[in-house]
Amino acid sequence: MHLYFNGPILTMDAQNSCPEAVLIDGARIRAVGREADLRKMMAQDDQETDLAGRCLIPAFLDPHGHFPDPGFIRLFRVDLSAPPRGDCPTIGTALQRLSQKAAQTPDGDWVMGVLFDNTAVKEQRMPTREELDSVSTKHPIWVIHASGHNGVANSLALSRQGIDDTTPDPLGGRYGRAPNTGQLTGLVEGLAAMGAMGDTDFLIDRDRFWQGFAACREEYLAHGVTFAQNAWTSQMMLEHFASLPADQDPGIDLELLPIAELEPGLSDTLIPNHWPGNPHFTLGPRKLFADGAFQLQTAYLSAPYHVVSNPEHPCGMEYMSQDAMDQHVGDLHRAGFQIHCHCNGDAGADMFINAVEAAMDTDPAPGPRRDHRHTIIHGQTLRDDQLARMADLGITVSFFSAHIHFWGDTHRDVFLGPERAARISPAASAERFGVRYTIHNDASVTPTRPLHLAHCAVNRRTASGAILGEGEKVSVLSALRAQTIDAAWQVFKEDDRGSIEAGKRADLVILSANPITQPDALQSIQVLETIRNGETVFRGGDLAVEPAQ
Repeated sequence: MHLYFNGPILTMDAQNSCPEAVLIDGARIRAVGREADLRKMMAQDDQETDLAGRCLIPAFLDPHGHFPDPGFIRLFRVDLSAPPRGDCPTIGTALQRLSQKAAQTPDGDWVMGVLFDNTAVKEQRMPTREELDSVSTKHPIWVIHASGHNGVANSLALSRQGIDDTTPDPLGGRYGRAPNTGQLTGLVEGLAAMGAMGDTDFLIDRDRFWQGFAACREEYLAHGVTFAQNAWTSQMMLEHFASLPADQDPGIDLELLPIAELEPGLSDTLIPNHWPGNPHFTLGPRKLFADGAFQLQTAYLSAPYHVVSNPEHPCGMEYMSQDAMDQHVGDLHRAGFQIHCHCNGDAGADMFINAVEAAMDTDPAPGPRRDHRHTIIHGQTLRDDQLARMADLGITVSFFSAHIHFWGDTHRDVFLGPERAARISPAASAERFGVRYTIHNDASVTPTRPLHLAHCAVNRRTASGAILGEGEKVSVLSALRAQTIDAAWQVFKEDDRGSIEAGKRADLVILSANPITQPDALQSIQVLETIRNGETVFRGGDLAVEPAQ
């Protein structure tokens, strides 16, 4: 057994208790309570860790992200993120980096740039097909936006995907065209138009998948995350995950959210024939999209953008009709699935809330499905009337609170204007209406950094240092619960993880300081050690582990 003592312990249990010590036995927590009582349960050769004033908390759970995409970026793609996310401030810099990658890549092989943000570069636009052709005409080049909702392709990439000047725009997407000639500009908008180029597994074979998996796992563990998500799991990605034998431990636990449109074939055919049942990979909610992204002004709002960039769609656009949303949600709900639906704009959220209400009205067994925990993902512009409906319907939400730092100034000045921007990711309002919520980074859109994410929700400071919505600040404890016990609850895992309680998994994190006492410096607190199933899987500090005396 192993005893942890002599430091603040934040359990995240129902009482938010702070015991003197925690005793773990193998992969499980044996007991929590007074140090003297726990020592009586120990043998002479058991281990102990003197926290020496450092803070012990449950390991973090990622409520929404795209593991292992950050590993793919690190190993195989060109990072084109602009400040404050990265260090690529202009299109010229992006083209230079793509040229360097092309010079290292065999002719005919793809070059993929990622995390490009038109709202953050000097030129305030996406690159063009001609600019990418100037990098190379011997490589297909694809530059995907930081949001994952559009991108730009060079001529060879468009040709490879069978897209030409005569290709019609699909429902929910479009191809950029020169206004005078109708020729393709290279811009490809919306998941329907991007096709395979919009999937996180684009250009990833089995070998690259597991390389990226390992790189991503090490990053997550270094930041105290032992439970991650792949929140848009294609059939190919499912097959990659399924290639791990059931008796092998991948070193991190994951919740996989299959693309909703794969049902019912996924459950009828693919899972019975191909899913081996590795206990570390859980098939979770099915994933839907109601709308797009704020940076592209495709998030679907009930009132126009503050500064409209697309006069044809001043409120953004929905990704499907209300009838289609009703059909998808109704079918999934009746089949017993939990649903996570991407809803950035409030009009997109209206569509999903309406669909859930309709599904519950026609549910032949409403009692058992009351606790469905259907979840709005992002929910950045949720209104009070929507939060009231969500509380009544049992809908939960995961807020993209990192937007406050990375795009908060642009929300205020361009996307939403001061009044609406002050309410993005309205976590305090959710608390007021009794809507249980989580917060997320949506990695790789923003990097998985739980303590910085908590800082965003608690302090609501933009990259320029401005406060964006004083009234929507939440406590440090709320921000931590949103990434521990509430994150576990949101995907029905609260009985097994997310808090420090007897019988639960011994997934723990030792922090350099108590975050409760340092609300203004959360982003400066360090993860010193990550413990998974009772074993140290990351150590960044010098904590001593000694035999008990």
